[in-house]
Amino acid sequence: MFKLRFGGGIALTAAMLAGCGVATASPHGDSPIPSEPTLINYVDPSMVQGLSTRSLNAGETKGRRVHATYPAIADAPRLTEKLLKTVTRSLNRFTWHDVPADALPNPEFNVDWQLAAASPEVLGVRLRIGQSTGSGWSESRTTVWYDRASRRALDSPGLLRDGAALTTLAGIVRSELALRGPLVNPNALRPEPSMFDSIGFNPRGDLVVEFDDKQVGLGVAGRVAVAVPSATAAPLLSATGLRAQRASVRTATLTSQKDMLAASMDRPAARSSMAGTVDCAKARCVALTYEDGPGPQTGRLLDILGAHKARATFFSLGSNASAHPELLRRMRDEGHLVANHTWSHRDLSVLPPVMLADQLTRAQYAITQAIGQVPTLMRPPYGVTDEQVAAISRRLGVSVVRWSVDAEDRHDPDPRAIARRTIARVKPGAIVLMHDFHHATVDAAPAILRELTAKGYTFVTVPELYGPRAMEPGRTYDSGAMPTVLEKQSLS
Repeated sequence: MFKLRFGGGIALTAAMLAGCGVATASPHGDSPIPSEPTLINYVDPSMVQGLSTRSLNAGETKGRRVHATYPAIADAPRLTEKLLKTVTRSLNRFTWHDVPADALPNPEFNVDWQLAAASPEVLGVRLRIGQSTGSGWSESRTTVWYDRASRRALDSPGLLRDGAALTTLAGIVRSELALRGPLVNPNALRPEPSMFDSIGFNPRGDLVVEFDDKQVGLGVAGRVAVAVPSATAAPLLSATGLRAQRASVRTATLTSQKDMLAASMDRPAARSSMAGTVDCAKARCVALTYEDGPGPQTGRLLDILGAHKARATFFSLGSNASAHPELLRRMRDEGHLVANHTWSHRDLSVLPPVMLADQLTRAQYAITQAIGQVPTLMRPPYGVTDEQVAAISRRLGVSVVRWSVDAEDRHDPDPRAIARRTIARVKPGAIVLMHDFHHATVDAAPAILRELTAKGYTFVTVPELYGPRAMEPGRTYDSGAMPTVLEKQSLS
């Protein structure tokens, strides 16, 4: 049995989540109310019918690293449209920013999300939009609400009754900020909708106002948020706001100590159910790997792989894994391997150790909860790794996997071109980089599988490339290339 190495990691994750003002979701209601009133719960996305994930993933373009995800909910198309507009507007501002192409560290734009509430009456989506342009990382927070009764998508100020309520709320919040000390400037707060674009509720129903970094305080102040007691907030709320408050109280629960401890119990190591059926020292093996999912195209890709009796390695984002655990279970059941691609696709090389560990540990937890197995591989976003990434990966028990063949599918809408490039570049032992979020990539899969099969290739998961040579935690692997029996004979 493989020991799930989460003892310190889960505690570290819990501390990080508290620092971000977010608590993990749980199906149980046995958790205590948090002592920090600005903690915002979020709902388990896998419990919301019709929810899928969308991505604006430009990869690495002109020196900028971009990854953004947001949810799409089938019966709330106007919410999906508003989220897309919000993310696109922020991305456009980022890409227009005058940053030298050779700036170090590379400029980065990243968006992840949580469900602030979900009920038959209302939905709330909290976007965390982060960016770095070489002068440090900063985050903005926006919470968008959807009223199912009126079928309207609203910015957070829409939770308030009117302009007078906004002015009253601003006065309450300003008084609270005045008690926070020199790192916070209450005079920067104005009763303007743009300053109140992230409003949610804690499990008690208290209204929580979050501010962007540096909006009302110095950068070192970190996240600044104020909780307004439920009884005080209620008269300020619109009909939608009251529905949102009810939804937050009814559906929000925290991960209990029992749930967290369960994650540290023994779990088997993630392993293909077909591992051991191919000897890659004799066969021409190739490992197809897909990252950034699971997403809307993943199920179709699994159908195609199944039809060709091919297996692959899926480096899944933790945030997407939590939304689509059924797809991860299908991967496991059909002989594929599920691995870690971090929680939200941050460049790990620029993160401090605590945040780096949080990115990996949260994804490990989400994937393990979905498949009942512990990932033993991780792929760093953008393929960027260093000694610190290696050290933390070693402590978590995961090997670092990059690639030897890039299908260059991120920006190519032509499946035929993706297939031609991939087929031409594959050699025995290759690790191929692709993305299961892209429609064209999945369209290219039949040709890739058909042509490489005709060339005598067998499709295996990454660890199978190395046969009896166990992959080592913390070590970086770019290719599993090793000579076949025939090649050994020709070399002797």
